[in-house]
Amino acid sequence: MLPHSYELPAAILIALGGAVSCVAGYRLFKTVLAIYGFIFGAMLASSFMGASNTTGMIAAAVGGGVVGALVLVLAYFVGIALVGAGLGALVAHFGWSYVGHGDPPIAMLILLPIVGAMAAMFLQRYVIIVTTAFGGAWTVVTGGIAIVAARAADRVSKVGDVWIFYPTSVPPGQRWVPIVWVVLGLVGLGVQLGVTGRKRK
Repeated sequence: MLPHSYELPAAILIALGGAVSCVAGYRLFKTVLAIYGFIFGAMLASSFMGASNTTGMIAAAVGGGVVGALVLVLAYFVGIALVGAGLGALVAHFGWSYVGHGDPPIAMLILLPIVGAMAAMFLQRYVIIVTTAFGGAWTVVTGGIAIVAARAADRVSKVGDVWIFYPTSVPPGQRWVPIVWVVLGLVGLGVQLGVTGRKRK
């Protein structure tokens, strides 16, 4: 979480990071790992700070983000497996939201990330391209929603409010989200397969 006043710049950076992942994830895979490591490290570390501790939240977010980025970049092969597992978890949450209510079953949350991690290790190039294209597209969508929410909240926000980023969920009733996600993912997939992700001769 971050102070509410930081929501808009953070959301913009998240959306831009997602765009980089979507169209150039394979070519810039270590950069993409650093981006996602920073995002998740910042989310985790800042969540341990009290809502009234603005300086602590910011310091924890920066420190946790740097640690998260270093961990994923240095653990390259582990990072590949984690990217596959992350996409599996995203598919589990997103798919379950259309067939059930609440959180997905534990078995699904365990099985799909394992399948994603195994696929990522055996088919590295294609899994990296697919996961970065669709993972980046999802990040663009959630970042874009956060940008819109931040601009609306600026008019009614109160001192002391905090922003909590939920990367696997979107506001209810947004039926356009899966369409935009799939379209952006397919565009990113096409760009990577045709341009940025082609093997160099």
